[in-house]
Amino acid sequence: MRTGIALGSNLGDRLGHLRAARRELLALEKIAGPVNASRVYETEPIDTESGAGAFLNAVLEIEFTGEPEELLGSLQAIEAKLGRPKRHPRNASRTIDLDILYIGDRVLTGDHIAIPHPRLHQRRFVLAPLADICPRAILPGQTKSIADLLADLSDPAKVDVFADQWRE
Repeated sequence: MRTGIALGSNLGDRLGHLRAARRELLALEKIAGPVNASRVYETEPIDTESGAGAFLNAVLEIEFTGEPEELLGSLQAIEAKLGRPKRHPRNASRTIDLDILYIGDRVLTGDHIAIPHPRLHQRRFVLAPLADICPRAILPGQTKSIADLLADLSDPAKVDVFADQWRE
């Protein structure tokens, strides 16, 4: 199923962390192409600790053939490999953050997993890169396209293009 994954980093070599996460993600066994990649955006930190640096954010859309819980475990393993502690305060600065945005039209709500991501329609730093790759898509639980959600968003956060291409 077509699957959207958000990538973010605001510590250290932010672009390097996104590239490393992309490389690790695309090496997973149940991930296939085609791969659609957004541009990289620099975004203001939201609800983070005082003095937190700006984030780099991007979205990848891939074909995923496994179960959502399996993908979540793989993303958490990539985060750990790239220096994110397992016990991490919510919204604190981080080397890498990987979130499942959607997996086809699946809807899951549990203690450890929620698909589609419950706040993606409220966040400019997710919608802007998502609009790069699938602006006309309508996600489960929504009635508007990604482009329309972005256009109607009242989130004032500053989101600027940082890089058009970010493959190594």
